[in-house]
Amino acid sequence: MSNTKQTQHVIPASSDMPLTLLETLPGALFFVDDAATIVYANASAQALLGVTRENIVGKPFWRGAHQLVSAALYHAVQQTRHTRAPSEVEYVSPMTRTWLHVHLSPTVGGLMVHVHQGRAAARREAPVPQGKRLSIEDLDGLYSRVGVLTPEGIVLEINEAPLVEARVRREEVIGYPLTETRWWSFSPTSQEQLRAAIARASRGETVRFEAIIHPREGLDRHLDVAVTPHRDADHHIAYLVIAGIDITERKRAEAEIHALIDAIPQLVWTTQPDGFHDLFNQRWHDYSGQSTAEAQGEGWMQTLHPEDRHRARTAWQHAVQTGGVYETEVRLHQGTTGEYRWFLARAMPVRDERGQILKWFGTSTDIDEKKQAEQQLKESRESLRVLAETVPQMVWVARPDGQHDYTNQRWQDYTGFTLEHVQNDRMAHLQFIHPADQEGTRAHWQHALDMGTMFEHEERLKNGQNGEYRWFLTRAMPMRDEGGQIVNWFGTSTDIEEQKRTEEALRQSQECIRALIDSNIIGITSVEMEGEVIVDANEAFLRMTGYTREEVQSRTLSRMNIASPEQAPLFEHSIQELTARGQTTPFETELVCKDGSRLPVLVGGVIFQDQPWQMVSFVLDNSARKELEQRKDAFISMASHELRNPLTTMKMQTQLVRKRLEKQSQHEAATALSRVEGPVKQLERLIRELLDVSKIQAGRLEYVREQVDLNELLREVTATIHHLHPSYTILERGAVEVSLLADRDRLGQVFTNLLSNAIKYSPDVRTVEMDLSASDDAVTICVHDHGLGIPRELHDKIFERFYRVADSKRKAIPGLGMGLYIVAEIVKHHGGTITVDSAVGKGSTFTVTLPLMKDD
Repeated sequence: MSNTKQTQHVIPASSDMPLTLLETLPGALFFVDDAATIVYANASAQALLGVTRENIVGKPFWRGAHQLVSAALYHAVQQTRHTRAPSEVEYVSPMTRTWLHVHLSPTVGGLMVHVHQGRAAARREAPVPQGKRLSIEDLDGLYSRVGVLTPEGIVLEINEAPLVEARVRREEVIGYPLTETRWWSFSPTSQEQLRAAIARASRGETVRFEAIIHPREGLDRHLDVAVTPHRDADHHIAYLVIAGIDITERKRAEAEIHALIDAIPQLVWTTQPDGFHDLFNQRWHDYSGQSTAEAQGEGWMQTLHPEDRHRARTAWQHAVQTGGVYETEVRLHQGTTGEYRWFLARAMPVRDERGQILKWFGTSTDIDEKKQAEQQLKESRESLRVLAETVPQMVWVARPDGQHDYTNQRWQDYTGFTLEHVQNDRMAHLQFIHPADQEGTRAHWQHALDMGTMFEHEERLKNGQNGEYRWFLTRAMPMRDEGGQIVNWFGTSTDIEEQKRTEEALRQSQECIRALIDSNIIGITSVEMEGEVIVDANEAFLRMTGYTREEVQSRTLSRMNIASPEQAPLFEHSIQELTARGQTTPFETELVCKDGSRLPVLVGGVIFQDQPWQMVSFVLDNSARKELEQRKDAFISMASHELRNPLTTMKMQTQLVRKRLEKQSQHEAATALSRVEGPVKQLERLIRELLDVSKIQAGRLEYVREQVDLNELLREVTATIHHLHPSYTILERGAVEVSLLADRDRLGQVFTNLLSNAIKYSPDVRTVEMDLSASDDAVTICVHDHGLGIPRELHDKIFERFYRVADSKRKAIPGLGMGLYIVAEIVKHHGGTITVDSAVGKGSTFTVTLPLMKDD
C-alpha cells in the first residue's frame, strides 16, 4: 500500500511517460523517494542488480542497489536533492569494478536515477572537483581499514582489509550501517563508541578514539580510529571518511611494558619527549598517594622535599634540553606516613632509528638506608668503628700478633676495662674471664694465632659492675690483605647466657623424664601401631601387671592379651583418636594381669610417626582410687538410707504438730513451724538424689517401662514448677502428639530438674522458655533461660558427678552438683542425648532428644 502511494508521487503521470515506455528505455532506471527508498526499478535495473522487482522495490536505495553505491554517487544524489537541478556523475563501481554513468533528475517527491554501464564517457564536470575526489585506493596504503560513510553511518565504500579479515563479502556491508557490521557489533562498548563518533562527525567534528573490534571468532584487533567529515561547496556534510590503524601489537607491547613497569621494584615513570610526565607505575601511586592525574605534568614535584625541588627541576630541564641522562638524589614524601625518604632518580631518553626522542623512561630507587649509612660514616672517622658501635655484640679488633687494638663501647661498659688496659698486654683480657675457662681460652687463641684460623670458644665473662659471670660465645676471624697476609683480627663476643640456661633446663628435663621412666610410679610402654604389639615397657609396668621383660622382648604381648573383651571399644576409640589427633585423652579401663586378675588403670598416649608408627603410652595404677570411690559410694548409699527414715519421721511429726497448732488457733507458732518444712523438703530431695547417685554407680537404678504421653507429662511438670515458683513465667512453644515407651517418673524427674535449674540460675529474670518439636524418629525438648550462663570450656564437666561451676555468683545458690548427673544418666538410659549451649551472662539452653521407640 505504501509503495503504491509513493509511486504515485514519484513516477510522472502515465500521460507523460507510460510505464511501458520506461521499461523500453536503455540502461537501468530507478525512482527513489525523499527517504531514498526504491519505489520503481525497470527491467534493466533488475537485470543489472540480479534481482526481481519484488526483491528491490520498497528497500533503501543504498542497501538494495549496493552494486551502484559509491561516495561519488552519494554526493551527486545529495547535490541534486539540494539544488533540484539535473546532474550526472561517472565513477568506477567499487563492487563490479565497471564504469558507470549516472543521470539524476529531480521528480515530485524524489529522484530519477538513470544508470548506463560499460563505457567510459567523456569526463564532465563532476560533483566533486577532480583533484579533490576521494579515492579509497589513495588511503589504502596509509590505513589498515578505510571506509566512506553517509552522515547517518551507511557504508558507501570500504577497502578490502576489513572484509578479508572478517571473511565477509562486500555486498554484505555496502549500504548497511557500519555499526551493524560483525566486527563492530560484537562489542556493545565499541559499537556505542562508533555510534557516538559518527553522530559527532555528522555535526562537523573530527573524532578520534581507540576501540577493540572482533572481526571473527578468536580474533580481536585494537584500532586507532579517526572519523572525518567532508563538506560540499555549500559547506554541508557530504560524507564521512573513517580510517583505522591497527595498533594491536603496540597495545600488546604497551601492556607488556606496563606489566614490566609494575613488576620493577623501583618507582617507575615515563614522560613525553618534551618532558611532560604522563605515566607512573603502581608502586609510585602506593608510595606517594598521588593519582596519575595529580602527578602528571609537574604535579610530581609536590612529592619532593621543598629543599630539593629547585635542584631537581633544574637537573630535569637540563636533561630535556640536552637529551642527556637525568640523575639526581631527592627526598620523596610518603603519602601514608608523611615521612621523607631518599631516592636516586634516573631517566634515560628512548630514541627511534633517526635518533629522535620517543619517550623518557625513569626510575626512582630507594636509597634511604644507604644515605643514612653514609651519614653515619661521615660522622665517624672509620667505618669499622661505626659498625662495631651499632651491633649488639661486644666487638674488638686485634693486631696480627693478637694485641687488642680496639674495643667497642659495649665491651668497655660490660668489662669495666678501657682500651688502654688491654693495648699493652696481649693476654690482659684474660683477667675478666672465669678462672675455669682461662686456660681453654688461652690455648684456643694461641692456636688461632699460630694457624691463622678462626677462633671460637664458649667462656664466662665477668660483669665489671656487679661481678657476675655470664656465658658468651667469642669468635674472631682473621682479616687478610690481597697478598693473604693477616692485617688484623675482627672479634665478637655474643651473650649466650639464655641459651646455656635453656640447654641446662633441657638436660635437667631429660633427666627428669628418664627418672620418671625408670621410676616405679608410672608404667610406660612402647606399642607398634600395626598389630598393637608391646615392644618395650619399663619396670613399673611389668611390676603392675606381672609380665616379664622376656615376654615383652619376644613380642608376645599385645592389646588383645592385656585388655578384656568388654574394654575393646574403649581401646578402639583411643586408636581412632590417636590417628586423628596424634594423642589420646586419658581414659579409665582395666588390664588383665598375668595371673588373670583385673587391674584398674588410667591410660593415655601419644603417637610417633616413625616407620613403623609407634605409640608411647602411660599406665597409672588406679586401683587405690577405685577402692576409695567404692567406699565413698558405699558411704553415700548407707548415709542416704540412714538419713531417710529419721527425716521422714521428722517431716511427719512437723506436719502433725503444725496441724494441731492450727486447730488450737496458735497460728503464729504454726507459721513458724511451717518454715521448717521447706528445709526438710530440701533435705529430702538431697537425700533422694544421693540415693539415685549411689544406685546409678551400683547399676541398680530402677526403671518402669510404660506408655507416656509427653504433652501431659510436661503440663504436669510445668504446673508443679509454677506452683512452687509463682513469680516465674514458663513459656511453652510447640506441641507434639507423641507417646514414648519410658519411665514416666524418671522423665518427670529430668524436666523438673531442668526447669528448676533454669529458675534457680536466673535470679534477675522471671521468664523460662520450653520448646517442643518432633521428627519421624525423635522428639526434642529445649529448656532455655536468660540467667547466669556457663563458660564454654565447662559445658562437658557440668554433667559429671558432684561438679559445680565455681564462681562468686553461684556460691550462694544451694546444690551438690548431682541433678545434671542424674538427668544425663536417665536420658542416656532412654537412648537419648542431652546437650547444652551457653555463654556467660547470656543464659543457657539444655536440649534433650529422645528416640520414638515402639513397643515390640
